[in-house]
Amino acid sequence: MSDEELRRDAVAAIARLDELGLNRGSTGNLSVRSPAGGFWITPTGMPPEEIVPASLVLLADDGSVKQGDWAPSTEWPFHRAIYRARLDLNAVVHMHSPNATALACLRRELPAFHYMVAVAGGDSVPCTPYHLFGTEALSQVVAAAFVDRHACLMANHGLVAGGATLAQAMKVAVEIEALCGIYLQALAVGEPALLSREQMAEVIERFKSYGKSRRR
Repeated sequence: MSDEELRRDAVAAIARLDELGLNRGSTGNLSVRSPAGGFWITPTGMPPEEIVPASLVLLADDGSVKQGDWAPSTEWPFHRAIYRARLDLNAVVHMHSPNATALACLRRELPAFHYMVAVAGGDSVPCTPYHLFGTEALSQVVAAAFVDRHACLMANHGLVAGGATLAQAMKVAVEIEALCGIYLQALAVGEPALLSREQMAEVIERFKSYGKSRRR
């Protein structure tokens, strides 16, 4: 995809998150890797209804601004850290969505209480230790969580999800938010039964071909 197409899709995605109530006001951010190098990221402090393709900021790998008139999201360091750690990921979505943020404020991971947790690439969605937003310390723990996952919770903060495409990153983010809500409901009654590592490994293996075969 061209940079123009990527920016257009990014604007549509950030508006969609607001429409779904998964981000409010200027909370949250997202980025897409540029085919020319670096990544496009949403500007800091700008509400979704004001963001247009020209609002996005192109950052080089060292964090310097290559293109754009606005200051980038203050969370750009962990976006860069994820792209450095995972060359297969081309989009990152960060949300302050209600359910994921509630679980993050409890400083609890999302365990294998439901097989769909595997959409994030493993048998859990880890919760990283708390660090101040926009810091290198936060970036390091997020990158570590993404070594073998497509999502993580950040303690007392929110959710981060990534994907090979923006559509995939959005799918992971929305699914994990929904699962966090179901998990919190289950916790109100008791501790849910968890699937074993072996059971989750079967799901992860099945997901590798799920929805990718054409009907003959």
